[in-house]
Formats: sequence, structure tokens, C-alpha cells
Amino acid sequence: MNKFNEKYIQTDGGAQTTNTLNEDVAIVTGSSRGIGRAIAEQLATDGASVLVNYVTNEEARRDTIDVIEADGGEAIAVKGDVSKADDVERLFDEAEAAFGTVDIVINAAGTSICGSIQDFTEADFDRMFDVNAKGTFFVLREAANRIADGGRIVDFSTVGTSRGGSGTGPYAGSKAAGEQMVIALAEELGERDIRVNTVSPGVTDTDGLIMSDGTVKRMVEQTPLGRRGQADDIADIVAFLVNDNARWLTGQNIRATGGWEVGW
Repeated sequence: MNKFNEKYIQTDGGAQTTNTLNEDVAIVTGSSRGIGRAIAEQLATDGASVLVNYVTNEEARRDTIDVIEADGGEAIAVKGDVSKADDVERLFDEAEAAFGTVDIVINAAGTSICGSIQDFTEADFDRMFDVNAKGTFFVLREAANRIADGGRIVDFSTVGTSRGGSGTGPYAGSKAAGEQMVIALAEELGERDIRVNTVSPGVTDTDGLIMSDGTVKRMVEQTPLGRRGQADDIADIVAFLVNDNARWLTGQNIRATGGWEVGW
């Protein structure tokens, strides 16, 4: 048992854990809308001070902050593109200046472009890999250097990396890079009791859904729970991963699909 795990020594037959994020500081990239917004709001509800990151949508970031503050939470919004290393560094600078040392980093920023490989343009390829692969690298690297001992890092991928389909090849490829970085980083940071995991959603009802209506319909029909996922479904899974109750999970890829794989 390393020194960071001493708080989990068994007492009276059970581990001493806490179920809140009080006094934790969280950065959530891509959090002015969709899954990222749901995560930011949930972490704030659980007691964390949250940095909401956005790129262009000023109205969405204001709405997110307003919702968090109306619920009694504490948050700031910082504009920044994760594909730019200086912007990622600034996110950590702003979070530390406002709240203190960062404890939680959620990389929900991403871009999705659908198209067959034969028709895919170099510009679209570069933009998607800049955000989804290089951006993930920048966020994970900064987190590795700045997050507190005992911190938690969650990156986002897609279930499409395990079972791709027509039109999703470049997108799934850009996300698969992050999955490999998470596995490596979990091992590299384990001695500091920092947990690093991936969440890979299935069909989730957000404006980032790139599949055709027909594909979505088929996938929902193959899902035991019989519906699309919602942003709140994914946010609850992330909230569990950053809670002490998930202290024994690291280097994992949580496929948040409603059991879609069962229906393959």
C-alpha cells in the first residue's frame, strides 16, 4: 500500500470513503453544451468548483454558468481550444488562480466529422486529429504535470473504436489514439494514486451525434435498454469514476452504451 492509499485502511469491516467532491477543483473541457455540460453541472452539484471550457458559443457558456450558480455551485468559464497547447495551459492557470490546485480533469472536448475514407478531405482529417488526438495529448500532458496527487482524469472516446462502421473510420481512428494514451498514463501516474480512465459512449442524444437516422435506429433496436443514451446518463458515470467509490478503477475503458454490445 503506497502512502496515498492510507485513507482506505479497513475499519470495522469496511473502507472509509467519502461520497462528495467538496473542496475539489475540476476542469471540464468542451463543457458549454452536450455531455460536457451535463458533467460540469453534475460535478458542481456534487460539490466541486468547476472550470467550464468553451471555444465559441458565448450564450451556451453563460447558460451553463447560470445553471450551476443557480443551484448553489461555483464555476468560471474560460475560452480555449484544446488543440492549442497554450490554451490548455491557460485553462489550468485560470483554474488554479480561481480555486486552487486541480483535482479532477475531464476531457470531453471533441469534434466529429462523418464521411467515407475515399471522400474524406485532408483539411477535415487534420482538424479532427488536431482536436481529438493532439488535443487529448495536450490535456493529458498538462494534467499529468499539474493535477494533485490522488487526482482523477477521464478522457472521452467512442464505442465506435471497437466496432466501427461506414463513414466513421477517421473519427474512430482519432479517438482510438486517446484510448492508448489513457492506458499509458494510468500506469505512469499510478504511484501518485492518480486514476486515469476512458468513457466511450454509445448512441447518445446530443448535437454531436454524427450517425444517420437509420444507423441510430438500428443501434437503438440492438440495445437491451431500448433507448438512446442521454447526457445525464453519461454524466452520472463520470461522477462515479471521480468519486472515491471508484478508487480501484484505473486504465479502464467504460463502454457506456446501455448494453449495445450484447445485441451484436
